[in-house]
Amino acid sequence: MSEKKKNNAFTIMKDDATDGHGGYGVGSISLENISPIIVDPNEERAFVDMGAMHARSEVERRVKFLPHKEEVPNGKLYWIVWVTVERGEQGPYYHGVAGSEIRVDRSIKRAYKSMPEHVTHMEKSMKGHVIVDHMDDFSKQLLGDFLREFNPEMWRNAPEELHQALPASE
Repeated sequence: MSEKKKNNAFTIMKDDATDGHGGYGVGSISLENISPIIVDPNEERAFVDMGAMHARSEVERRVKFLPHKEEVPNGKLYWIVWVTVERGEQGPYYHGVAGSEIRVDRSIKRAYKSMPEHVTHMEKSMKGHVIVDHMDDFSKQLLGDFLREFNPEMWRNAPEELHQALPASE
């Protein structure tokens, strides 16, 4: 598992639209410090998948998304968790964390996700909010364990709200 862990990385995306050129995109939201983590309670794993930035993560590929959860009654649960990293006086830290649900049924090549929820959660993560209360306890445990192991320094520097929302497993 440690070999896989080393392949995971928080990618810093450089797309600062306000770098002085004054052209297209000035004033748009920068996604510079955000990374999507896929939490897969079915396989008991969590991993960074930058493909989720464009709805092309491992779990989102080769399925058609439907707008109503009832249309995917046998869908497996996954979470895309938007994690924002900032730098403070103590160093880098997990600034915002917000999880969005996905249900995927490979047998019918259909899936459910609420695009408005994903956009809202991405924005809230970038603003430093922690939104994980709606996640099941096992998925929260997987996410917390992943964040603690991925970068202990960023976990130590994270706000107390995140520590309380994702307590260490016993």
